[in-house]
Amino acid sequence: MKKKKKSKGSVEKMTRRYWNINLKEMIEAGVHFGHGIKKWNPKMAPYISAKRKGTHITNLARTTRFLSEACDLVFDAASQGKSFLIVGTKKRAADLVASAAIRARCHYVNKKWFSGMLTNWSITKTRLSQFRDLRAEEKMEKFHHLPKRDVAILKRKLSTLQRYLGGIKYMTRLPDIVIVLDQQKEYIALRECAILGIPTISLADTNCDPDLANISIPANDDTMTSIRLILNKLVFAICEGRSLYIRNH
Repeated sequence: MKKKKKSKGSVEKMTRRYWNINLKEMIEAGVHFGHGIKKWNPKMAPYISAKRKGTHITNLARTTRFLSEACDLVFDAASQGKSFLIVGTKKRAADLVASAAIRARCHYVNKKWFSGMLTNWSITKTRLSQFRDLRAEEKMEKFHHLPKRDVAILKRKLSTLQRYLGGIKYMTRLPDIVIVLDQQKEYIALRECAILGIPTISLADTNCDPDLANISIPANDDTMTSIRLILNKLVFAICEGRSLYIRNH
């Protein structure tokens, strides 16, 4: 995959480590299965190894290389105390994204990406502030002193904010690295990161553009087992990096 110029927030030097990326494990997870040969992006040609029954097969040697590179990047970033945002709004992957992000102490968006979430950060910060204030008021039982109609409106608003901003409620600044699980579905998020110079890591199925992210990992972005395997490797690397950061501080 074409290496891009380093973004403003990119990690300058990556530590090479062994991440136990197993070929058999990837095959069992279906990481190698791409889209039908009619639904492909020619830019992915160097990362496709074969065609089978009308379907492109991803070259897992390339997957291993770029997944390892991504793990190195997030490990080094985490070891320096950097922050991460994981974006995956596919309905089936919502719980997986939330649990993985919580495990690695990352921010996440797993319901809907609102246009301008990062590029209009001042507006997002205001919404997050409102969200935190409402949560605090509810916990202190301040709603009890209001008319029932007002309470219902506030609870509905709080529920909506929790649904869409719950994963970033503790985010006080722009993330240092953004991980995207579906390039096409999260295209706006990737574009916002590019505008702001935020380094990105993205799964790249055979219908994707590998040039849209700083590190694109050739992999099946439709099957849950494939998404889970890739995300778990990245999260493990982040956790290892965070452990190193804690030991050093």
